[in-house]
Amino acid sequence: MNHLIIFAHPNSQTSFNRAILDAVVQASQKQGVHTVVRDLYTLNFNPVLSWEEMQAVYQEIVPAEVKFEHQLIQNADLITLIYPVWWMGFPAILKGYLDRVLSYGFAYKMGDDGQSVGLLSDKKMQQFITIGNNVENYQGLGFTQSLKDCLVDGLFNYCGVTDIQHEFFGDIHIIDDVARQAMLQTVAKKTQQNLTALLEKKNDN
Repeated sequence: MNHLIIFAHPNSQTSFNRAILDAVVQASQKQGVHTVVRDLYTLNFNPVLSWEEMQAVYQEIVPAEVKFEHQLIQNADLITLIYPVWWMGFPAILKGYLDRVLSYGFAYKMGDDGQSVGLLSDKKMQQFITIGNNVENYQGLGFTQSLKDCLVDGLFNYCGVTDIQHEFFGDIHIIDDVARQAMLQTVAKKTQQNLTALLEKKNDN
């Protein structure tokens, strides 16, 4: 079984997002799952979708670096996204990654009735999202629901992914180590549960 982790934080060494990444990788490896990490900043992934590339995709001409990401996604049983929310959205490098990689003919197509059809319906996804503010404040303002509608369900449901879990972690800059460790335990537990469910499903088949 294959687990693809897409990580988007400029501090890839000492950030709390990195600690989340380490917790996910460790939980995955404990399950004996083949794990691939795409650290977008370290890879210096080009996030700019050019007009030429956008048009070429409709002619089934896809850049080699995007084809490589396509193959990783195709092989993945579980896809994990780890990122901070900045200005109510993805970090630019992750937004650009999704712009380029979730391309026409790979992530979606137009059906005979003129409606879009998602092509990634066999994928399970989890997202671990950090915010600088308090999660309860975001919930009270309706922001967590809006982020779920846009960054989680709205985008990936369009591509056919409906089995998605997500978790917000807030107050990252002011909480103590005990609170951080509790968050990391949640990350590890959820990853283990999702991988176990997928392994059991494969065994049943």
